Amino acid sequence: QVQLVESGGGLVQVGGSLKLSCAASGRAFSTYAMGWFRRAPGKEREFVAAITWSGGVTHYRDSVKGRFTISRDNARMTVYLQMNSLKPEDTAVYYCTLGSGSGLRLGDYWGQGTQVTVSS
Repeated sequence: QVQLVESGGGLVQVGGSLKLSCAASGRAFSTYAMGWFRRAPGKEREFVAAITWSGGVTHYRDSVKGRFTISRDNARMTVYLQMNSLKPEDTAVYYCTLGSGSGLRLGDYWGQGTQVTVSS
């Protein structure tokens, strides 16, 4: 089993920045992708960003490209999401996820989520 714990959410003004962290613990796979999804009030969960085990490949939803950066520290089993130039539409609960393998497959495990609120 793998546990994922997110941190770093909070309240920020439009144009501000936040950095989310997600620490994995337990018996993870030998290689695994990590990523972030989010769910805004009244909307379905949507993909935000993903990163491969090596960190060499990343993928973002179009609306966050150029503003968000995903990175990881395998020694700490942690993935980060640096969010800059935040907009009200970024307000959501952000969920960390992990998937086995060397590609970008996600969804084997999920965290409980951390709230991000962007005020205008």
